[in-house]
Amino acid sequence: MPTEWSVRAITRAMLPVLLALTLVEIGSGLVLGSFESSLLRFPTLLVLVPVTIGTAGNLGSILAARLSTAFHLGTLSFDPRDEALAGNAVATVALSVTVFPVIGAGAWLLSTLLGMARLPLSTVLAVAVTSGVALAVLAIVVTLVATYAAYRFSLDPDDVVIPLVTNASDVLGVVVLFGTVQVYV
Repeated sequence: MPTEWSVRAITRAMLPVLLALTLVEIGSGLVLGSFESSLLRFPTLLVLVPVTIGTAGNLGSILAARLSTAFHLGTLSFDPRDEALAGNAVATVALSVTVFPVIGAGAWLLSTLLGMARLPLSTVLAVAVTSGVALAVLAIVVTLVATYAAYRFSLDPDDVVIPLVTNASDVLGVVVLFGTVQVYV
């Protein structure tokens, strides 16, 4: 894929994506606003929101960077039997399984130290781990689809995939987190 490395070419590729993602982020804010009463009733959830969506975006971005590098090296295969692709996906889920319990415990500890905790540690851990693993799986799907779309449309994945993944993680993070809250709280 020949890439033109000019400000004009990069802006032409990224501007439509960023404008569309701005609208998506507004939608995410509206969804978050609809859960205001839950956030005020359980302040620990308020602590979980930014760190959960941020971590999910980070996990997706790590995968996107790895896939983008493989794309530029010419080693990326979208074959489901590709061991490198499957290994990267499994590593993303494994990272989520290890990091989200720490996030849940940290959110609970911080809110307890500040006198805000109203949820038991087990509930906060269940919400953090369940939503974190679900978000990791969704981040993998979004990353694969975005990378494949960049490939099909001859776009540089460095320009479009990470913004798509992080914004999708923001929106999906809010929805998944509060969907999980509905199950556990």
